[in-house]
Amino acid sequence: MKWLILFTIFLCMNDEVIIFDKNTIPQNWIITNDDVMGGVSTSSMKLNTDKQLVFSGAVSLDNNGGFAMTRLPIAINFDDKKTNLIIKLKGDGKSYQFRIEAKEDQRFWYVQSFETTNKSEEIILPLHKFYASSRGNLVDVPNYSATTISEIAILIGNKKNENFNISIEKITLQ
Repeated sequence: MKWLILFTIFLCMNDEVIIFDKNTIPQNWIITNDDVMGGVSTSSMKLNTDKQLVFSGAVSLDNNGGFAMTRLPIAINFDDKKTNLIIKLKGDGKSYQFRIEAKEDQRFWYVQSFETTNKSEEIILPLHKFYASSRGNLVDVPNYSATTISEIAILIGNKKNENFNISIEKITLQ
């Protein structure tokens, strides 16, 4: 009985919503590059042998392009005690955006930029700092305050030609 109580306390202390980790199999990642507007950027999202998600490719400014994105439709409901989105990854020294769609019919993303290094790291993105944006323009609505997520995305678009490669070990809400 004592162990059951300790185990329950441990679970409560480590309460997190896992969006992705090595024990989940990501299905339905969708690539949306600038080719939807005539650009020629390329990207892929694959699972490597270490069961990490690898988002890689090449961003090109040709034909008025300049971004690559991978997105995952997902239905997540969580309590308002979750205040951060945390990404464990190995970066490439480039800037990215993490994007959240709170509900399916939403016509904008909640966005927060993050910088990576060339090392394994943990990126902490406070949920209240995700701001509303549509096609690179601010949307006049309050910052993210919902307890639902219908889609997530990772985007690179640094206004330059560049190759990119990040390996994602885990994405959680805490």
